[in-house]
Amino acid sequence: MAKKRKKSGKREQAKKQRRRIILFIAEIIILLLAVVVLYAVLAGTGSGKVELKEKDIIINETVQEAEETTMKGYRNIALFGVDSTTGALTKNTRSDTIMIASINQDTGECKLVSVYRDTYLNLSNDSYNKCNTAYAKGGPEQAINMLNMNLDMNITDFVTVGFTGLTDAIDAVGGVYIDVDDSEISHLNNYQLCIAENLKRTYTPVQSTGYQLLDGLQATGYCRIRYTAGDDFKRAERQREVLMAVADQAKKASIPKLTETATAVFDEVYTSLDLSEIVDMLSDVGAYYISETEGFPQEAYRKTGTIGSKGSCVIPTSLEDNVKWLHKFLFNADNYDPSSTVKECSDKIYQDTNGYLK
Repeated sequence: MAKKRKKSGKREQAKKQRRRIILFIAEIIILLLAVVVLYAVLAGTGSGKVELKEKDIIINETVQEAEETTMKGYRNIALFGVDSTTGALTKNTRSDTIMIASINQDTGECKLVSVYRDTYLNLSNDSYNKCNTAYAKGGPEQAINMLNMNLDMNITDFVTVGFTGLTDAIDAVGGVYIDVDDSEISHLNNYQLCIAENLKRTYTPVQSTGYQLLDGLQATGYCRIRYTAGDDFKRAERQREVLMAVADQAKKASIPKLTETATAVFDEVYTSLDLSEIVDMLSDVGAYYISETEGFPQEAYRKTGTIGSKGSCVIPTSLEDNVKWLHKFLFNADNYDPSSTVKECSDKIYQDTNGYLK
């Protein structure tokens, strides 16, 4: 159904592209800490670097052609935050947060897309379920393949982050500025109370609404809020909001401070990248900026429904139309024609879910 990527033989070009992406990952490793939503302190099990085998990464055939046209000059990375209380970053835990960071390597512009965790998709093995199941079943490799297959992406690098070091990383950049409203304040404080108990730390309740500086515990609590208008869609938006806020603060930090933070948190991440590469490139991290963020499936092309034992799912009413929208948003690709793989997945999703749409 999908063909595996062939080796290009252009090693020098690949090396150059990798160096460019490392510049951005140096910042992302720090920023992504603000996105992770977990329930307990991770012990660091399974952290560090992993080598992904190129032959095992699925990239749809049409995408290989798009890399020379509409996707040329862009690099895409998968960002995962895992929901685990055991320290497992490799698999056997669902990815509570799924994002794609798409970087224009010529301009430094980055766009972020949250893939809603309950989205009903092909798990890359022709079984269909909530997309966060892919990480639990096969770790980052299967999760990347799930994204590539359903979204016509060409992701080969990833960063997975656990809960350890989250509050310290946000505090290290001086906290973040967030506008807290009336519906959020009680949930924010309840969540940070739970986090503080897990970390065995004291916390400072947020006393008032409005635009204000939040510390690490407070910002993490804000990221976890889902019981307001907008439910999980709004929570994913909050995660992107905090990510951008941390980006603003990180750009004000000194290179030694960023290096210190990256080194400190590396043991709490699971990634396809080397720490030495990241640290070497930190001096150029300011060249990158986050311009826009969105959620997938796009609001106009999604509904929700309870699909049997799979529970409440986010349903792409047309995966094909969602992929057209995604490539327009990320790559300014007008009239993008999704691959036959995406079209087959789209038809299957419609067949499976048509009776559950509301």
